[in-house]
Amino acid sequence: MTEHEPRACNAALSRAFGFLGKRWSGVLLGTLGDGPMGFAELKRAVAGISDSMLSERLSELSHAGLVEREVEPGPPVSVAYRLTDSGAALLPALDALTSWAEGNLPSDRPVGAAADASA
Repeated sequence: MTEHEPRACNAALSRAFGFLGKRWSGVLLGTLGDGPMGFAELKRAVAGISDSMLSERLSELSHAGLVEREVEPGPPVSVAYRLTDSGAALLPALDALTSWAEGNLPSDRPVGAAADASA
């Protein structure tokens, strides 16, 4: 019998999904791919996300260098979020995931259904 070397998952892929696999992270990045948006506009665009979760995810994405927070002086003062170059570099991968989901996942499943079942 031939012995096989044990396999391990790709560390970089594991890190990527550890971060992007958090609920809403990839969705927010994909939504910001259309251009800068304010907090309220993002909340309307991403149905089902709470204010606190949106704030938490934007903070994490900003800390990771994927999203930038821009404050424009007023009055009134406005804040917009936009992708950094690193965040924009993820858009082709997110587009590929979108295409895969459209062709392989049932569209009758409510958004967040899988996450709700495991939460």
